[in-house]
Amino acid sequence: MSFHDDTPLISRRRLLQGCLGLGAAALGLSPVGRLLAQAGHTSLEHPGYGPLAPVKDQATGLPLLQLPQGFSYTTFGWEGQALSDGRPCPGKHDGMGVLGAEGGVVTLVRNHEVKYQQVGSFAPAEATYDPDCAGGTVTLRFDTARGELLEARPSLSGTLVNCAGGTTPWGSWLSCEEIVSDAGDRVRFGDNAFRRLARSHGFVFEVPAHGLARPEPLLGLGQMKHEAASVDPATGIVYLTEDHEPEAGFYRFLPAKPGELLRGGRLQMLRAEGVPDLRTGRRMGEVFKVRWVDIEHPEQGRDSQGGPAGLSRQGVANGASLFTRLEGVIVGDGRVFFTSTSGGNAGCGQLWCYRPGEETLELVFESPSRKVLDYPDNIILSPRGGLVICEDSEQPVQRLYGMTGDGGLFEFCRNNVVLDGFRGFDGDFREEEWAGACFSPDGQWLFANVYEPGFTVAITGPWKPGLI
Repeated sequence: MSFHDDTPLISRRRLLQGCLGLGAAALGLSPVGRLLAQAGHTSLEHPGYGPLAPVKDQATGLPLLQLPQGFSYTTFGWEGQALSDGRPCPGKHDGMGVLGAEGGVVTLVRNHEVKYQQVGSFAPAEATYDPDCAGGTVTLRFDTARGELLEARPSLSGTLVNCAGGTTPWGSWLSCEEIVSDAGDRVRFGDNAFRRLARSHGFVFEVPAHGLARPEPLLGLGQMKHEAASVDPATGIVYLTEDHEPEAGFYRFLPAKPGELLRGGRLQMLRAEGVPDLRTGRRMGEVFKVRWVDIEHPEQGRDSQGGPAGLSRQGVANGASLFTRLEGVIVGDGRVFFTSTSGGNAGCGQLWCYRPGEETLELVFESPSRKVLDYPDNIILSPRGGLVICEDSEQPVQRLYGMTGDGGLFEFCRNNVVLDGFRGFDGDFREEEWAGACFSPDGQWLFANVYEPGFTVAITGPWKPGLI
């Protein structure tokens, strides 16, 4: 497929006015007007919920987080704790989503981004894809009334590098593998033994809210270094990010039948007209016309050199545009927001907005320095009109950020994890990333994961309209 090149710039705006009308019908999300008033910010300026200070975990008594005054939290689902079947919980807690709630009991599905460090599935055989592989998902039930975990059970395993994903309108979780490997590949596992993979990897798997996952890859969504997925409830289209550096694509999957992803469909990669490279050299407020090019062989994740860029290079050959390290993606109010973790002239991150109804793409925010925002990763819409952004930077302390409806960027939470033998963990873990942020359906609890040592937090407190 090929198109002629048009001029890319429809309009130039430094302000984000009108772009961030966020919303999600399930949570009744209110609009976001603007993110930052100017492109030249060099520090965090919005007061948010006020200064942060260490707060003790209600479950362990340890000051694991820094939060604003009035907020509290509890931790649960720690790495190594026994699951419902007695097996130890895997580590590397990553993407996560809320699939629903019944009487205050929230059901979450959490990814575990295990590569070759461990050997063997932690799920029952009927929910295991490749028996030697130890990535997968754990399903959690958390009682918000009592502030405690009721159940943690394996729901999918035998996968690799389950990074992020996304919830679906029909109440399931899409768990994404961030790796490209083929059946027969010889790899060294954590026990120092070489094994050949029984199955190919680099796919998306669907996990139900109840029971076990069917360990069958959604081949139509492609083989690539998947990061996140978000489904447009109005169309059933799945938007997908690719976490590869230096070249990555932004994709959409047009299902043959909405809600039935195993039935296949068409995978496409975004083309910004006349701009083959969106990684650097762009201006905040630039708007580009968009078309989509078909990925003719979505199952061919390897490129001609054996690397993992097979899909993006297929797209580029047909005129698609390149990003770098695409990570979080979320659909809301007819818009699709996604992050490029290391994109932009400063290499500190970009936030993009795609409007399906207009077929346009806008660079709504680009961080000018690490003092503003460094390496945005997972993102989620807030019930109070903003965004929550998980940080995965190279700095010594990792944060959860808020972006408000009136343009403010502020720190909401800091990783403050320093352990001395607790549950067998020793060391300073403040540099470990945040992942998997998501809200309870009533908006009163913010869940998120600390990657290592892995655990989940549930935060609640005096939420305010207009913030997060």
